[in-house]
Amino acid sequence: MPASMSEQLSQEIACEGLLECVYGLKDLDQEVFGELTASDDPLTVDEVADQVDRERSTAYRSIQRLLKAGFIRKEQVNYDQGGYYHVYRPTDPDQVADEMQRTLNDWYAKMGQLIVEFREKYGEP
Repeated sequence: MPASMSEQLSQEIACEGLLECVYGLKDLDQEVFGELTASDDPLTVDEVADQVDRERSTAYRSIQRLLKAGFIRKEQVNYDQGGYYHVYRPTDPDQVADEMQRTLNDWYAKMGQLIVEFREKYGEP
């Protein structure tokens, strides 16, 4: 990953690069998200692990990162005889895009404030 923002802006950024840049999602997280998005039905952790050919614990950690970022949601499925399990499905892409826009707006406002502080500190007296 480029060290500076100007280097990042000079490179072509793909959608997946956005997910890494804004949310710190790893390649595996993006692969898991892709599998969940491609599936017509919600998936269990075991099904995700099989799809991405990883251990269950590795898939679970990736799912947790995606949940925290808001890219997927967890649903509880109850057994008729008692007990339950969880399945995961992608969050509505418009909701994710709206959250990314809010995050970008917040970042932009913070950078603007830092620029004001820079001017005050290093500008002409």
